[in-house]
This record gives sequence, structure tokens and C-alpha cells, in this order.
Amino acid sequence: MLKFTCCDEIRQFRSSDHAQSLRGITRGYERECLRVDDGGRLAQTPHPRTLGSKLTHPWITTDYAEALLEFITPPSQDPAFPLDFLRDIHRFTVRQMREETMWAGSMPCVVGDDKDIAIADYGSSNSAMMKVVYREGLGLRYGRHMQTIAGAHYNWSLPDDFWVILKGCCSGTGSMQDFVSERYFGLIRNFLRFGWLIPYLFGASPAICQSFLQGRRADLQELVPGTLFRPYATSLRMSDLGYQNRAQDQLHVSFNSLAEYTQALETAIRTPDPFYEELGVRDGDHWKQLNANLLQIENEFYAGIRPKRIGKAGERPALALKKYGVEYLEIRLFDLNPFVDIGIAPEQSTFADILLLMCLFRRSPPITAREQGENDENLARIVNRGRQPGLNLLVHNREHPFRPIAHTLFDEMQPFAEMLDVAYAGNDYTSSLASLRARIDHPESTPSAQVLAAAREHNGYFKYAMEQSRRHHANLLAQALDAATLARFEESVKASLAEQQRLESLPQGRFEDYVARYYA
Repeated sequence: MLKFTCCDEIRQFRSSDHAQSLRGITRGYERECLRVDDGGRLAQTPHPRTLGSKLTHPWITTDYAEALLEFITPPSQDPAFPLDFLRDIHRFTVRQMREETMWAGSMPCVVGDDKDIAIADYGSSNSAMMKVVYREGLGLRYGRHMQTIAGAHYNWSLPDDFWVILKGCCSGTGSMQDFVSERYFGLIRNFLRFGWLIPYLFGASPAICQSFLQGRRADLQELVPGTLFRPYATSLRMSDLGYQNRAQDQLHVSFNSLAEYTQALETAIRTPDPFYEELGVRDGDHWKQLNANLLQIENEFYAGIRPKRIGKAGERPALALKKYGVEYLEIRLFDLNPFVDIGIAPEQSTFADILLLMCLFRRSPPITAREQGENDENLARIVNRGRQPGLNLLVHNREHPFRPIAHTLFDEMQPFAEMLDVAYAGNDYTSSLASLRARIDHPESTPSAQVLAAAREHNGYFKYAMEQSRRHHANLLAQALDAATLARFEESVKASLAEQQRLESLPQGRFEDYVARYYA
């Protein structure tokens, strides 16, 4: 059985002419991080006004909590741009923070009780209220602590001319929109099979502060008083302790086609859940959640990768996907790297580009329920004990050693690294792949092992992460912003505040009518 859809497809894009289309790959990053005070506690201050409006600023906003910053880079076809721009965002932001710092790790430490975690306030408009009530619902359903975990998302899409060439050489039938969506969903299914490579190679959360558990029991060992860990873990953020939702297992969202995926999400936002009904939607005028259904909105569905489409204003994501097809992918498995002042290392996007292309060109049959269980189990093994000597993964329901599987996947990625090097007339991709391959046989070189070693050296995860946060703060302050960049950010702040004011000056109508129109 062929592993790849068509050898001719790969051959086409290894030629210099067609490889050039890969220069049109569009990339972007979203990076979350907590603001903390000088003692490492979750900041209780409002989002700095000098950063603009978190409702309308294009690059600087908040995620769940008022103290959870989120930085968004504009989409770009320049591979270096996302991290360069992200660095500019950090350099601008750090100058607005006064006595606070950005927490270096994915897993928080001193966040206090749930009630101490303030939900982000987006203003008085109906669109702002929608964001707030949605977050109220997340806190009600899953607890606010889980919402303070931070990570990095990588947004990725292939250009139109690439799809034209691919459709032509593989004799794809149907409309271009349907062809593109079908191939993206094939990529997603393969990513679900092999995406565990990302937490193995880049996971950086093998330990947590004991305070994060809030008294809950967990199968963890004590590293030092106050710090718990799993000896061979790579990413507790992606484990059952972190940003996961076992309550969503009943959703059975299928990635076997765009139609099945969007239908599952549509069903979930309209199917009542008895537990959520018992919690209630409103308490008088106070909204506790947007609805009592399995999902409030589609974005509540957690997945390591998601198909995305920017729809029209007010258009729900599932409807936009159904109407216009997949526009880009959002990869959500990256921990923050606490050794890097902006939380993301350059080799993360380099590797992701290679892996995603391999997943696109590889055959991708539908995922059965049994295979999905196998995929979930493999990811769980990697995030909880990925560096364990003698670790096995499941392949067709049989146990196989991890290292040969990983090496085989690197062999299969090699042609795609070469393809990208032809496109960009360099050797960055093949050299990066070779460097990362060494982590398979040397797990001590992975970020998770290095974080664990540093936590031991500093007598605890909190002390290590706090020192890194302060070091990054000082480093970013020492990096001057040129006048033009500073002016651009200052203008963006003013424009975002003015836009929020404009939105709030418009007639709003009743919030319940606004919500009803959203679901109509």
C-alpha cells in the first residue's frame, strides 16, 4: 500500500519551477502569556490602556483572563516575519508593563482561587458582552484555572497557485473549493496520527506548581516541595491535567470530511446538556453562559489542529467553513518555550512546515473510532511519558518501539524538507530536520528534559520560571524599538481605542436578541 497519494505529486513540487509556489505559504503565530506581579502572582490589574483596546486591537488582546495576554502576528508569506513581528510586539508591550512581567512558561503558578481570576472585560457593546459571557461559561463548565494555561498557535495555509498545480497533476475532480477542503482535511487526519511529534520535540511543561491543582488528586511525583512532575513527561499542558476537556469526548467530532465536521459542531451548539442545564443560563439579568448546550460556540471545541475560515462579520465559524471551505489551519500543540524570550523558537515553524507538507501528501484514509482511540492514546503516552526509555506506541493496535517509528517519520519528511529548501534556495529545512532528529535518540536534549533539569537546579518550577520571566523582561527592555516601529504601535493603540468607542456609540439593542441572531 502506497504511503503517499501520488509519487508524481511529490516529483512535481521538487522541481524548481513548481517548488516556487511554496514560497506563497502564509504563516502567523498567536502567543498567549500571563501577566504576573513582582512576586510571581497573577496580576490583578486591568489590561494596560497603553496597549489599546483588547476588543479591537489587531495584534494585542487577551484570551480568557484579564491578565492573559494574547499576541497575534499578521499573516505573512515571509518565513521570518511572524517571529520578527512577534518580537516587536513583545518589545512594545514590555515597556507598558511597569512592575509586571510576562510569565515564561505555559503552566501558571500562583493564580489563587477561581474567584481571583478575573475574566477579560471587553467593554459595553453587544460583541464585547458576547465574549465575556462565553468566558463566564467556560469558567462555569471547566473552571477558571484551566483557562490560565498558555500556549502558542501556528496558523498555516498554502497559496492558490499551489492548489492549481496540485489539482492539475493529480486530476482532482469537482470544484477547487471542495478539492482544497478535502486535501486540508486529509492533512488534518494525518496530523492527528503523527502530531505527537510536536510535544515530543518541543513540549516544555513536564512539571507544575502544586497550587495549580487546587487540592485535586493527581498521579504526580514531588520534585521538591511545591513542585509536582512526571519524570518522563513532555507536555503536561496537553495532558489530562492541562488544557483538555474530557467532557467533550461525547461530541464525536469527525475530521473525515468538511461536511461531517461542520455538522458535528452545528449539532453540538444546539444539543442541550443536562449538567449545563442544571447550572442555568441566566440568573436574573446576569448571564452565566451563552446556552446550556454541549458547546456554547464552535471555538469551545478543543483540538490539537482546527480548520479555519474567516467569515463575514457575525458569521459563525462552522457556517463560514461550510460556505467557503477551509482557508487555513490552526496548529495548537506548541508549549511556550521558557528558554526563549518570546516563547517560540525558530525551528518550531520550520519543523511544522515540513510535517504539514508530509501530512498533506501522505495517503489519509478516514479515521475509524478505533483508530481515533489509538491516536488519542499515542498522544497521551507522549505528553505523559514521551522520554521514557523503551516507550512503545500503537500502530494498527500493536505495540511498536517509539524510536524506530519516529525515525521512519523523519525519513518520510526528508523529501519535503528538500522541497522547501528548493523553494527558498537554501538548506534551512534539511539542516533543521537533521538537528531535531537528534532529539529522538537523545531525549535529554528536548526542552522538556531541560526544563526539568532547570527546575531541579533552581529548587522548584516556580523559582525557575520566575527567574526566566525576569530575565526575559530585562532582555526585551534592552532591545530598542526604532522610531518607525514605535510610532506604528502607538498609532495602532489610538486607532483601537477609537474603534471601540465608535462601536459602543452605536445602538446596541437587547443582548438576548443579539445572541439569538448569532445562532439563527
